[in-house]
Amino acid sequence: MRVLLVEDDEPIAESLRRGLLRYGFEVEWVTTGAAGLAVTTPYDLVLLDLGLPDTDGLDVCRALRLRGDVPIIVISARSDETDRVVGLEIGADDYVSKPFGVREVIARIRAVLRRARPENRPSGPQSYGARLSLDRKAGRVRLDGAEVALTPKEYELLAFLTEEPGALMSREQIMEAVWDANWFGPTKTLDVHVAGLRRKLAGAVAIEAVRGVGFRLVVAPDGTGDGPAAPEDGA
Repeated sequence: MRVLLVEDDEPIAESLRRGLLRYGFEVEWVTTGAAGLAVTTPYDLVLLDLGLPDTDGLDVCRALRLRGDVPIIVISARSDETDRVVGLEIGADDYVSKPFGVREVIARIRAVLRRARPENRPSGPQSYGARLSLDRKAGRVRLDGAEVALTPKEYELLAFLTEEPGALMSREQIMEAVWDANWFGPTKTLDVHVAGLRRKLAGAVAIEAVRGVGFRLVVAPDGTGDGPAAPEDGA
């Protein structure tokens, strides 16, 4: 996933760039509106500062929107409601006010990409191995053809982990996606919900814990799974 970052404040840009790289994004950073509009390599999303040295970021936003439907998130120190409304009306998909945390920006990026690309999501149930299916449109999970009763957060956790089966997701990534970008409390609730999914889906998928990092979902294609989950290991 490639992000075009248009930001002239070097400390902010470097912090964002490092954070985005940590979460697996590729970043092209430019410091002016003209440089942003001159980029020809494809990108999947734009992070756009409004206070640029050569032009108003709103004009850059308008020009980018005229070119296509790439998602745009405005990042700005302008907290005035008028700027926020104007930015959204001329085509920005979201607006983040400075100061902000990288975690918040990552969560906003994911939310915007999910909204911007619904056509990439199958309209019907998806199968994960021989036994498990998930219908995101209907919000239903079935195991061996029978609906599984999941709590809302169990469902959201499963839906997130099945977006990339086999990929290791950090605790921070999961908390931002499933709970809240501003969640700073203990993450024990994540372990509780993982344990619930392990119990309810035992044999169909495994949720492996990587100590000190996070979790990965592993699909059992033949439906054999790994049996009942092992006790929590404090990942």
